[in-house]
Amino acid sequence: MQSSHEWPQELAELQSRRDFAAAMGGEAALARWKDVGRLNARERIDALVDTGSFQEMGALTGKGRYASDGALESVTPSTQVMGLARIQTRPVVVVSDDFTIRGGSSEAAVSEKWIYADRYAYEYRKPLVRMVDTAGGSVKLLNQMGHTKIPGYAFLPGAQLLGRSPVVGIAMGACAGLGAIRAASAHFSIMIKGKSQVFAGGPPVVKQALGQDIDKESLGGWHVHRISGVIHNAATDEAEAFAMARRFLSYLPDNVWEAPPTVSCTDPADRADTWLNDAIPRDRRKVFAPRKIVNAIVDDGSAFEMQPQFGASLLTFLARLNGHPVGVMINNPVVMGGALTRAASIKLERFVDLCDTFHLPIVNLVDQPGTMTGLEAEMEGTMAATLRAGAAIEQSSVPWCAIVIRRCFGLAGAMLSPKFGPSGTSLPHRFAWPSAKWGSIPIEGGVAAAYRNEIESADDPLALRDALEQEYHQLSSPFRTAERFGVVDVIEPAQTRSILCRWMEDARALTLHSLAPKGRTMR
Repeated sequence: MQSSHEWPQELAELQSRRDFAAAMGGEAALARWKDVGRLNARERIDALVDTGSFQEMGALTGKGRYASDGALESVTPSTQVMGLARIQTRPVVVVSDDFTIRGGSSEAAVSEKWIYADRYAYEYRKPLVRMVDTAGGSVKLLNQMGHTKIPGYAFLPGAQLLGRSPVVGIAMGACAGLGAIRAASAHFSIMIKGKSQVFAGGPPVVKQALGQDIDKESLGGWHVHRISGVIHNAATDEAEAFAMARRFLSYLPDNVWEAPPTVSCTDPADRADTWLNDAIPRDRRKVFAPRKIVNAIVDDGSAFEMQPQFGASLLTFLARLNGHPVGVMINNPVVMGGALTRAASIKLERFVDLCDTFHLPIVNLVDQPGTMTGLEAEMEGTMAATLRAGAAIEQSSVPWCAIVIRRCFGLAGAMLSPKFGPSGTSLPHRFAWPSAKWGSIPIEGGVAAAYRNEIESADDPLALRDALEQEYHQLSSPFRTAERFGVVDVIEPAQTRSILCRWMEDARALTLHSLAPKGRTMR
C-alpha cells in the first residue's frame, strides 16, 4: 500500500480489517474445509465468475473486538462474501456463504449484507447468484438480540426480484430454514449430490417436533427433491454446479427490459434429419425418444434440460433456434404415458412463467394423452394443478408454436398453446406431424364407452370394436383437420427445424416490441 502522511493509521487499520476478512474462519477452519474436498467461499466465487472480475462489497462487515483503549484487536467477518462480478463478460451480483465461520450460522451473519445484494440486483437490474451454505438460525441469536421477533421476510424483494432479473440459487451444503428459502427462491436452483441438503428444519428440529430420528441426507438430499421439485437440477460436484449456473444464465437477458442474448450459429437452419420421419412408431403402444427429437430440432448442443426427474412425463428445455434462445417442451411417453400429472403441471407452470418473464418464445412438441386420472391423481389435486398450469399458459404473452407429433386429447391437450392470451389476440400457430391424432378423448376409450352395449351384444365383440376404431381413426386423420384449417399445416417431421427457425425470426422480432416487466411476476 502506498504510504500517506495524512492518514497512516486509518489506512493501516483498513488493511488490517481487509486481512481479517480474507482470513475468513481462520487457518484451522479453512484446512478442515479443504480436507473434506470443498472450496471455501472465496474460492467458489473465483470458480464461478470470469477471472479477475470479482469486486467485493461489504468486506469490512463483521464483529470487531477491541482493547480497553479502543484499539482494534480482531474482526470475525460476516458469513457472506458478496460483490459484483462477470460471468461470460456479463455483469452479475454474487453472494457466497462462508461455512468456516461458525457453520455459516445466522449468529455470525449480518443479514443486511446479503439483503443488500438482493436489493442491488433488484435496483440495478442485474442477475443474482446465491451460493448457500448455512447451518441456519440458533436460539443463541436471542442472546445477541435481547428480544424475539415475529418471523417474516417482508424486507426481501422476493417475487419482485424474480420479476426483474434472473436469480440462481446453488445449495452448496446443508441449507435449513432461511438458507432453504435463499436457495430455492430462484428461477434456477441447483443441488450437489451427496453434498447438499435443503429442508425447512434440520434433523434436530424434526426429532424434537415429530420424534423422527433422521439424518440430513435422508431428510433433504437430492433423492428427496428430485421428487418434491423444490430444487431444479443436481450436479455431481461443485464444478458442474457452477457450469450449470453459467449455462442457464447464457439463455436469459440481464433483466426483463432486455432481449435474450443471441449467439452465432453454425448449425444450418435448414438442416433436415430424415430419421425424424420415422421417430414416431406406427404402433401406438410403443414409445419414442423425446430427448433425441428435441436435440435433432434445436441448434446442435444447445438443449439444456431443467428438472429432468421432477414431473418427468413432461420434459422442459432451454435451447436455441438459429442462435436465438427459446423454451421447448415435449411430452415423455416413457413416464405415465406422457400424461399431465400434478408434478408435471407444476413444472409446466413454472417453465411457462420463466419463459414469459424473460421473453423466450415457446415451442411445444405435443404428445399429450390427457390429464392423469385415477384415485391417487384425484386425491393429490391433479386437476387444481392442471388449471393453474392452464392459467399460466393463457397469461403468457410470448409467441408460441405448437406441433402435435402424436396425441392431443382432453383438457391437457387443449392446453397446447394460448387461445386468447392477455390481450385476447394470441394467434394459434399450430402444426402437426402426419402421426398426429387429437380429440376430446382417445379413440380406443371413446369407442369402448360410446358403443359398450353394441360391442357386448355383437356376435364378435372384438371384430366390431376394431372396425369401429378403424372408422374413427380415419375420421381423426390430421389431414381432415388441415382441410378445415384446424392446423396451419401438416408437415414432414424432417422439416420441423427449418419451419421453427423461420418462425423464430418473426417471434424474436415480436418480443423486441414488448421488453418490459409482465403484469405478474413468477408464481
